[in-house]
Amino acid sequence: QVLLDESGGGLVQPGGSLRLSCAASGRTFSSYDMGWFRQAPGKEREFVAAVRWNGAMRYYADSVKGRFTLSRANAENTVYLQMNSLKPEDTAIYYCTTIRTWPWASSGYWGQGTQVTVSS
Repeated sequence: QVLLDESGGGLVQPGGSLRLSCAASGRTFSSYDMGWFRQAPGKEREFVAAVRWNGAMRYYADSVKGRFTLSRANAENTVYLQMNSLKPEDTAIYYCTTIRTWPWASSGYWGQGTQVTVSS
């Protein structure tokens, strides 16, 4: 089991940037594919991005492609989600997870989430 802790959310104006972090416990972090999902009020949780265990491949939802970049630092047990050109529709709670089946099937292990609000 991996414990996940997201951080870095906040309030940002449209067009701004944020970098989310997901710190994971456990010595097997580097063997997991990792992903980010988000959930807006009144909506279902949706896939955002995923990265393979070795960082060799990334996959993005069409809604964030070209604006978000997912990376990982296995030596730090951390994945990062750099979010640029943010839009009001990016407002949501963002969660990281381990990926059971590439690219978007979560294992079911989630952090507590971090709130991102894009508003002027």
